[in-house]
Amino acid sequence: MDNDIISMRDMGMIFEVTDAMGIDREDISVPLEKEDPGEVHLLDGSKLEIVIPLSIDIEDWLDELMKKLETLGFVFDDNSS
Repeated sequence: MDNDIISMRDMGMIFEVTDAMGIDREDISVPLEKEDPGEVHLLDGSKLEIVIPLSIDIEDWLDELMKKLETLGFVFDDNSS
């Protein structure tokens, strides 16, 4: 049961990617429950919802997250550090 709820580690890794892309944390929604296959989509055109997958470790899913964000038009921000 503990595995189906996101952890601080999960959120930290999500924020590493989204921060590097210049995405404001206030514009991100991450449901507490993990759900396969994992999703990334825009809510109402401005808020970003990221659903972490249940059966894939977050480290193994980060490349997929980056690809999905790039597909939505986000790019890495050279000024994000």
